[in-house]
Amino acid sequence: MEYRRLGKSGLQLSALSLGSWLTIGERNSDSIAEELMTVAYEKGINFFDSAESYANGKSEMVMGNILKKKQWQRDTYIVSSKAFFGSGGELPTQKGLHRKHLVEACNGALKRLQLDYLDLFFCHRPDKQTPIEETVWTMHNLIVQGKILYWGTSEWSAQEITEAHMVAQRYHLIGPVMEQPQYNMLVRHRVEVEYNQLYKTVGLGTTVWSPLASGVLSGKYNDGFPTDARLGGEGLDWLKERSFAEGNIPRAKKLATLSKELGMSMPVLALAWCLKNPNVSTVILGASKVEQLRENLKSIEAQTQLTAEVMEKIESVLDNKLKQPQF
Repeated sequence: MEYRRLGKSGLQLSALSLGSWLTIGERNSDSIAEELMTVAYEKGINFFDSAESYANGKSEMVMGNILKKKQWQRDTYIVSSKAFFGSGGELPTQKGLHRKHLVEACNGALKRLQLDYLDLFFCHRPDKQTPIEETVWTMHNLIVQGKILYWGTSEWSAQEITEAHMVAQRYHLIGPVMEQPQYNMLVRHRVEVEYNQLYKTVGLGTTVWSPLASGVLSGKYNDGFPTDARLGGEGLDWLKERSFAEGNIPRAKKLATLSKELGMSMPVLALAWCLKNPNVSTVILGASKVEQLRENLKSIEAQTQLTAEVMEKIESVLDNKLKQPQF
C-alpha cells in the first residue's frame, strides 16, 4: 500500500480507502461488510469513511460493531464522519452546520461508531443558513475538546473554503484541512481547476469519492443498464443524470479497449488514473463484493503503467481536459 499526507497535515492516509455509502449498512450484509473491512485493513488500507446520513446512521452502527469486534489498535486506522443532512430527522434542528447540529452529529457518530474520537469530521455540504463563523468556531471547539482531530468540507466551492480559512486566521482557529469532492475521468473541474490554488495557499488535502463515476468507468453500463445497479436506487436520479451525461458511455467503451491493451481491467485503469494526480490524498472505494475490492487494490501497482504516453492516449479518449485560468 502507498501512503500519502492529507494535504499539509502530518497525517498519512492509505492512497486507497474504503467508503460505506450505499454499501455498508445498506446493500451489503453485516458479514460481507466485515469481510470487506478486514481485507481492506489487512491490505494496508487505514482509512474508513462514513457519514451520519449513510443508511440514516446504520452504516456507522455496522462499522462501529465491526471495529469493536476486530479490536484493531486505535492508532492503526482512521475513521471519518460527515454532518449536514442528518440521520433521518426532518426538523430544522436536525440538519445543517449550525452549532447545535454539529455538536449533536459528532456525539451521535461517536456513539454509533463506538469510538472516543473521530479522526476526520466533514461538513458534508455548505450551509447557506448558518454564518461561516459559527461553523468554523464549532469545528475548532470540537478539536479542542478532543472529539475530532481534523475537520474538513465536502463539495464546497473554493470560495467557501477560502472564507472558512479567512475566519480561522482572523480568530486564530484551526481551519479545514481536507475536502471530499467527486473526482473521476468524467468529473474533473473542481479537483483539477477550481481547487488548484488551494493546494498551494492552504495545503488542501482531498479524499475523493466516486472514482468510477458510479460504475460508468467500470464498464458495467457499456451494454445497457443492469437491474441490480446501485444507480437505480431511490433518490439517486441526480447522480444517474450526471454519470450518464452525453458522451460518457462512448468514452467508457473506448477506455475499455485501451484497458484491454494495457492488460488491466477498466476499474483498475480508472482508479490508477485518479491516483496519478498528486493532489489526491486518497481515493475512496465503494466495493460491495470482496472480489471487487481485491481487483481495485491492483490500481496501486498499475500506476507505473500509466506513462506519459498512456496518459496522452487517455486524454485523447476523454477529450475533456480543462484549461487552467490565467492569473
